Amino acid sequence: MVDLVSQYEKIQEDVDQSVLEVIRSSAYINGPEVKNFQKELEEYLKVKHVIPCANGTDALQMAMMALGLKPGDEVITATFTFVATAEVIALLGLTPVLVDVDPDTFMLDPQEVEKAITPKTKAIVPVHLFGQCADMEAIMKIAKEHNLFVIEDTAQAIGADYTFADGTTAKAGTMGDIGTTSFFPSKNLGCFGDGGAIFTQNDEYAEKLRVIANHGMTVRYYHDEIGVNSRLDSIQAAILRKKLPHLDTYNASRKRAADFYSDAFAASDKIKTPAKVKGSTHVFHQYTLKLEDVDRAELIEHLNRKGIPAMIYYPVPLHMQKAYQDDRYTEGQFPVAEMLASQVISLPMHSELDDEQLTFITESFLEFVN
Repeated sequence: MVDLVSQYEKIQEDVDQSVLEVIRSSAYINGPEVKNFQKELEEYLKVKHVIPCANGTDALQMAMMALGLKPGDEVITATFTFVATAEVIALLGLTPVLVDVDPDTFMLDPQEVEKAITPKTKAIVPVHLFGQCADMEAIMKIAKEHNLFVIEDTAQAIGADYTFADGTTAKAGTMGDIGTTSFFPSKNLGCFGDGGAIFTQNDEYAEKLRVIANHGMTVRYYHDEIGVNSRLDSIQAAILRKKLPHLDTYNASRKRAADFYSDAFAASDKIKTPAKVKGSTHVFHQYTLKLEDVDRAELIEHLNRKGIPAMIYYPVPLHMQKAYQDDRYTEGQFPVAEMLASQVISLPMHSELDDEQLTFITESFLEFVN
C-alpha cells in the first residue's frame, strides 16, 4: 500500500546524516532538531504555534484537555473514521456523539452535526478523511452559532488547502481552535516511528498545550496542570525536517496517481471514484473507491493473487464497534456509514507509484470488475 523504501532511498544521504548528527550530539529529547522542525512546520502551515508530540492520538487527547472539556461534555464526530478520534473522547470521560457522513465525500455531514447538538455539546471534531478537508465553511458557521470548539483531525490531510467563500485560504488543521496530526510512517509526512503535532493560532491554548505535554510542568518539578508525557524525539524530528521540504512534491505525486486511477475507472458504472469537497484540495492519503454489484472479498483475493494489496478503510463504523456500543445507537441508525463500510476499497497510494505500476493495478482491477 505504501512504498517507504523507495521514498527513503531518494533522500537517504540527507536523512542518514541528520540522524547521525543527533546521535553524536546526544540531544535526544527536546533537542535543536525538534525546535527547528517546529519553526519550519509553523512557516509551512502559516500557523502561529506548532506543538510537537509523541503521536496523533496524544495530540487529540491534549487538544481536548487544553480546551478544558470535562466529563459529561459531549463531543460530536463522525462514525466513519479511525477509532482514535472517538477513543480519546471516551478516555477523558467525555461523551462521544457519533453522526453520519456524506455518501460521496465520506466527510462529517454538517446537517447531521447540527441535529446532534444539545445543551451538553462543547466541541466538534471534523476528520479530514483520506486527504481532503471536511466542509469547514459549514462546520465553522455551526460552531460559531452554538459557541462550540472545533478540533480538526488532520492526520490524513496535512498539506491540503481549504478556500472559504470569501476567498481566504488556510491549510488543513489551522482553521479550528486546535488542529492535530500524526507522523505515522505511512502518512503523507511520516517519520520512521511514531510522532505527532498540534497546531493553533491561539497563544493561550499553545502555552497550555506545551505545559500539558510535559507532565503539566511550568517549572521543573512544579506541576500546575494534570499533564501527560508526550514528546516528539529528536531523531524523528530530524527525519521530518528532511522530508518536510518534499511534502508538496509528495502530495503532487499522489494526486497524479489518483488522477490516473480515476481516468482509468471513469467508464465503469460499477466503480465510483472519489468525490471532491467544495473548496478543498485533495492530497490523497488514501485512494478510496465505492463499488456497486461487485464481490469485494473476491476482488481483494483476485488482486492479492497478482501481488496487489488492497485495504478496507473502515470495515466497521464506530457505532457498531464492540467498545463503543451504546443504547443511543442501533444498527441502521447511520445508513451512509454502514453502506460505505460494505462498499469501500482502497488501492495502493503513495508518492512512488509509476505508470507501469498504475497500469498493472488498474488493468487487474478492471479485469475482475468488468
